[in-house]
Amino acid sequence: MSAVVVVGTQWGDEGKGKVVDVLTEKADYVVRFQGGNNAGHTLVINKKKHILHLVPSGVFREHTTCVIGNGVVVDPEVLIGEIEELKKEGIKVGPDKLLISEKAHTIMPYHKALDMARENKAKGRKIGTTCRGIGPCYEDKVARKGFRLVELTYPDHFKEKLRVVLEEKNFILKYLDAEPLNFDEIYEKYVEYGKYLKEYLTDVSLALWNAKRQGKNILFEGAQGTFLDIDHGTYPYVTSSNTVAGNACCGVGLGPKEIDMVLGIVKAYTTRVGEGPFPTELKDEMGEFLRERGGEFGATTGRPRRCGWLDLVLVKTAVRLSGINAIAITKLDVLSGLDSIKLCVGYETNGKRLESIPAAFWELGNVTPVYEEFKGWKEDLSSVKSFEELPQGAKDYLKFIEEYLGVPIYMISTGPERENYLLLKEPFSA
Repeated sequence: MSAVVVVGTQWGDEGKGKVVDVLTEKADYVVRFQGGNNAGHTLVINKKKHILHLVPSGVFREHTTCVIGNGVVVDPEVLIGEIEELKKEGIKVGPDKLLISEKAHTIMPYHKALDMARENKAKGRKIGTTCRGIGPCYEDKVARKGFRLVELTYPDHFKEKLRVVLEEKNFILKYLDAEPLNFDEIYEKYVEYGKYLKEYLTDVSLALWNAKRQGKNILFEGAQGTFLDIDHGTYPYVTSSNTVAGNACCGVGLGPKEIDMVLGIVKAYTTRVGEGPFPTELKDEMGEFLRERGGEFGATTGRPRRCGWLDLVLVKTAVRLSGINAIAITKLDVLSGLDSIKLCVGYETNGKRLESIPAAFWELGNVTPVYEEFKGWKEDLSSVKSFEELPQGAKDYLKFIEEYLGVPIYMISTGPERENYLLLKEPFSA
């Protein structure tokens, strides 16, 4: 038995969905513990692309139970739509397959309206939010004005509380030059959502506690990446939850002793969506090459991702923040065909060398990356079956990453398909 946490080590979009999909072959439970439908995990199975926003990636394995923890904020409309779409594809998504925490907070229509209105009013000071209502929902959770999913199943309680909360939200929307929302429409729609979701709601903390005691393998899949973490990321250009591994415990209700391994996902180059500093960003033909070759467009928004060389200062910081024991390298195949490849191993600013990330985002935006350069390779990696078969340039690149981070590589993704990977060591047996 083992409990493995998968976290992104960059700004999200590291290819966690594919890694999780591979690991679910050995997982009995796959668990989402933070974020909302502002994140999308993309999987390619039998040449068909599947994009999941809330349902964990393990849904495509018959033997796996999927869990949405209390740390996730849930848009019921999106979740129900996702469940129904999966059912249309013949995927089993009943209450025995999908467990949803009754304590998870609910994204309401006014959360999305507030998100959009704030971005519109911000003009040149936008955060770059997806406007899915994630941030405002977490705000209400902390302010103790939010609705847990279980509250939707008590219509009288829900009605009384909604009247009070909506009055305040409409006042704020008016201030932000946005249209007020109708009480009856929200109430009727969300009571129906409560009826639909009621059979899925349960105490996931207890369910996972029992699973661990029964010797089950549990895989926790994080959304976004380390440097979108609300505390440890490039604030304020971050998401609204803790994305580091420690939040796996808070986000489902298990103690830290229950976690056996943390697997960090490292894309072979770096990408970022939205605003914020990005020291290794390439605003030239090379950046465009990485974007087009890697299909770097947001799974949720379709926005083009900013691309740059792999920043090992970021990744090494992520190793420390999440206690990462091993890493998985994704999208190594995207680098095939390049004559040379660079790796950022430090920053310079005002004549000083930095080995860690400054807390002030404007300082990070002004640093000069220090690079190590490696010889590239031309070979297609999709048919490679072992580390030894990799081109020498790829092996040198990977060995340097491993030595710099002081963390072993357990997995390498060599192409977009489910079967395009090398598993050097099994995380669940570690």
